[in-house]
Amino acid sequence: MARERGRSRRLGLGVWVRRAVTAAIAVLLIPVGLTLLYLPPFVHPVSTLMVSDLASLRGYDRRWVALEDISPVLVNSVIMSEDGQFCRHYGIDFGELKGVVNDALAGEQTRGASTITMQTVKNLFLWNGRSFVRKVIELPYAAYFDLVMPKRRIMEIYLNIAQWGPGIYGIEAGAQHHFGVSAKRLSPRQAALMAVTLPNPITRNPAKPGPGMRRLASLIQRRAAGAGDYVQCVR
Repeated sequence: MARERGRSRRLGLGVWVRRAVTAAIAVLLIPVGLTLLYLPPFVHPVSTLMVSDLASLRGYDRRWVALEDISPVLVNSVIMSEDGQFCRHYGIDFGELKGVVNDALAGEQTRGASTITMQTVKNLFLWNGRSFVRKVIELPYAAYFDLVMPKRRIMEIYLNIAQWGPGIYGIEAGAQHHFGVSAKRLSPRQAALMAVTLPNPITRNPAKPGPGMRRLASLIQRRAAGAGDYVQCVR
């Protein structure tokens, strides 16, 4: 009897393990299906942060705009600020990633290596905060997202879900909130300031930049003016 009870417990445990693994795989496959759903231009995805704001009853401001209704200088500024190799990589910048790994192995402070595609995937499907687990999950999703999704569509989704302040999502809401203009009418200086806000939109205010933020915006403004082939995939 004891032997049979032990065998029954093992069988029961095995069933629960298989169910847990099946459930985990199903959850991990959700972004695969959603990526296909987000391909059509009439679909306007929301980010996990936006869902969180809704769930906590805070609400948010987001006004979707097509890529052609966004100032090209803003697109150039974001690429040159966030991911200069956006048009040349396949979702993952392995050169930057290798540098981060080498720094970590050497015990040095690591720098960011997230591409625009990786940030889009994180915003759509994952969670914020520095997490090795999240980064590991993010990499295959980014490669798949870049394989399936055209670069112009990736940029359009990113610019419409990126955060530009507490409860402010998307470049149209961000431009209206900070500068009182539409995304299409952002000046080169305003576009550069919006771009350098992205790494930390909670503490950085493009309408009230400090000295460091102004210097960085000047650099991005010069780079955006000479972006050339770096931005050819979104033209």
